Amino acid sequence: MNAPTLPVDVEQLMRQLRLPHARAVADEVLATARAQRWDPAEVVKALLTEEAAGRARSMLTTRRKAARFPTGKTFDVWDETASSIPLPTQHALRTLEWVGRRENLVVCGPAGTGKTFFLEALGHNVIESGMPVAWFTLEQLGVLVRAHRADDSLGKAVAKIVRAELVIIDDVGLLPVGADAAEGLYRIVEAAYERRSVAICSNLHPSGFDELMPKTLATATVDRLLHHAHLCQTSGDSVRLAQALHGQGVKALN
Repeated sequence: MNAPTLPVDVEQLMRQLRLPHARAVADEVLATARAQRWDPAEVVKALLTEEAAGRARSMLTTRRKAARFPTGKTFDVWDETASSIPLPTQHALRTLEWVGRRENLVVCGPAGTGKTFFLEALGHNVIESGMPVAWFTLEQLGVLVRAHRADDSLGKAVAKIVRAELVIIDDVGLLPVGADAAEGLYRIVEAAYERRSVAICSNLHPSGFDELMPKTLATATVDRLLHHAHLCQTSGDSVRLAQALHGQGVKALN
């Protein structure tokens, strides 16, 4: 017996109502319903369930693209035992309760100790829990400030960024900071204060931010950043360097 085909008028209605995921499986669902003698309500439920699941998948993909994560690393490939961040702290941060409380997170320590990896994996978890994330390097914030200063639209640009439940700023303290980047960091922290969560990855402890930017601006930034913040300090040698020295950073040549 041929599988029933979705009537043209029904397909048009599904297009009009923007039900692409349900429409994609409609023929299959109708065939199963006929073979198993489903109640009409079961057919409706199956189609709506598929539409809801499809929309959730699409939203997840959209939010991941919008976040602009640097590598796509998640906790699936994270070795929690290799991190110098205490395990209870890792587990507590992964619950994301701190994001719900609009608290901040600062992960600071030497290069190669997993700071960026950890924050990116947390960011993916936030997105999977249904919340948007924005990712910037400090250099990118400087570019943003310069781009929007000319037409006096910086305030609107910053307001758009902090619509995300979590704003992650990477590479603080890695390179010299220009005035634009310093202003961008302050504006994000100030706009998000007690409204959204900010997570920062830095080679410097926040107490040393006055080495990066004017003392007055650094004080105002750190004051707001640390008021409701969790501070994690990483330690140890660079994982990347250790892997390279043991030949684990590349595939062996034939």
